[in-house]
Amino acid sequence: MSAHAHAADHAPTLKPYVIGFVAAVLLTILPFGAVMAGSVSGATAVWLIMGAAAVQMVVHLVYFLHLDGSTDRWTLWALGFTVMVLAIILGGSLWVMYHLNHNMMMQMPLQG
Repeated sequence: MSAHAHAADHAPTLKPYVIGFVAAVLLTILPFGAVMAGSVSGATAVWLIMGAAAVQMVVHLVYFLHLDGSTDRWTLWALGFTVMVLAIILGGSLWVMYHLNHNMMMQMPLQG
């Protein structure tokens, strides 16, 4: 088998990229639309946006970086690292927003 024929066996098709692109666009538009329409607000909006971002990250890993369960050990280590970074980013963002809200709210003077 020639090198050219072997490379043609592993040539990516367009279908996974289209599926990934459509999923990524939907995971961006749906939370944005829900918040802009006023369907969700407050903590529900934060959880919706964070959840959609986490799912979108998985979509990017699977459809664009082609990380799945059939990959080698080093690729799975990279996936584990990505999950750890995701947890740090999401947890840290929630922690910062909570403390900013708690520490920066103006205290209303008591009217007597």
